[in-house]
Amino acid sequence: MTTTPLNDVMAEGDPAQSASFQQVPDVERPDRWWQVVWSSRKARVGIVIVSAYVLVAVLAPLIAPHDPLDSSFTPLAGASGDNWLGTTTDGRDIASQLIYGSRISLLVGLFGGLLATMIALVIGMISGYAEGTIVDDVLSFITNVALVIPTLPLIITLVAYSEVRGVWLIVGVIAITSWAGGARAKRAQIITLRNRDFVTAAKFSGEGTMRIVFREIMPNMSSLVAAAFVGSATGAIGAEAGLAVLGLGDSQSVSWGTMLYQANAQGAITQGLWLWVFVPGLVLAILMTGMAFINFGVDLLSNPHLREDA
Repeated sequence: MTTTPLNDVMAEGDPAQSASFQQVPDVERPDRWWQVVWSSRKARVGIVIVSAYVLVAVLAPLIAPHDPLDSSFTPLAGASGDNWLGTTTDGRDIASQLIYGSRISLLVGLFGGLLATMIALVIGMISGYAEGTIVDDVLSFITNVALVIPTLPLIITLVAYSEVRGVWLIVGVIAITSWAGGARAKRAQIITLRNRDFVTAAKFSGEGTMRIVFREIMPNMSSLVAAAFVGSATGAIGAEAGLAVLGLGDSQSVSWGTMLYQANAQGAITQGLWLWVFVPGLVLAILMTGMAFINFGVDLLSNPHLREDA
């Protein structure tokens, strides 16, 4: 009895079947998370904008032509080669203040958004995982109270009556007043995930509650956490600028908000120093717009249906 090799049998048969048998399609690998975010045109624009701001903030001592607190220049001077955007009423260089001001905004955005996201993550996930228990009732009550309290008056009150002013005070106040919405969203998300098979398997394997919540469930919410962080950071930047414009910022530091406050207090518009008012507001708006654009790309991670329109 003789045997015929399989390749010879396929060669003697239908050529189309032979070709389909020999050509095995490659398995398409899913895109990495950064590839998904970068696939959005709006996200690419936002990443470029924010990266440019970060570069300016890091290289501020090399880029800025002068010390932002140096008041030795001629007051109310117009734009020139030495003072790119002119000087303030007390003889400080506007361009140098603008460049150094990016540091405060990015610092508040980073740590304010990070701290608010962490608080929302802990409270929301523990509350959702413990749904129906006394723990959930207490945490949900705290969240509901935080949601109904007017945020802006609370922030103004806390900062105005604080004996110490500074960037870290603003970061802390913004974080403890802006976590409630994110906590509610994360609670709703974890309720939909806590009965999945991988959670049940983790319970049977003897893993503790905290490990299940933060090691098993949280990675499946990474896109929601990232979107919450970007949103919180954007809100923190706007809140810091708003507080500074109201005169509640740190007078010893230079930020875009303090520039706007001083410009308004010293009548910059009436004296023709429109750059002093217009440019800080413009760069602040561009930064917040860039971060909003990044959120479009982050949304693609959690909603694949949006990727077709990216």
